[in-house]
Amino acid sequence: MTTRLRVVEECRPSGRRKPRELRSYAGLLKALGDETRLEIVGLLAAAGQPLCACDIESHFDLAQPTISHHLKVLRKAGWLGSERRGTWVFYDLDREAVSRLEGLVTTLRR
Repeated sequence: MTTRLRVVEECRPSGRRKPRELRSYAGLLKALGDETRLEIVGLLAAAGQPLCACDIESHFDLAQPTISHHLKVLRKAGWLGSERRGTWVFYDLDREAVSRLEGLVTTLRR
């Protein structure tokens, strides 16, 4: 007795969305995968203006080097812009990153 496998058309990938198309969002999302970094992004979004690193640090019960690390990760991922003003560095949310995230949501809804 021979068993034959039947391919059901409904089970085949539709091809509408290619996995590679979504890979470009991985770094953006990976940076938000940490609670502290997500909170920093939320803090900057709520502020609506650049914040000094010292103001960001004051919201957390973490050491300065730890906050600096999180800011660096967010900056490299494209979430933050920074500007040095004298001895202080001010960070702001990159609105382009927010638009990219909105683009991901739109892609997933297609």
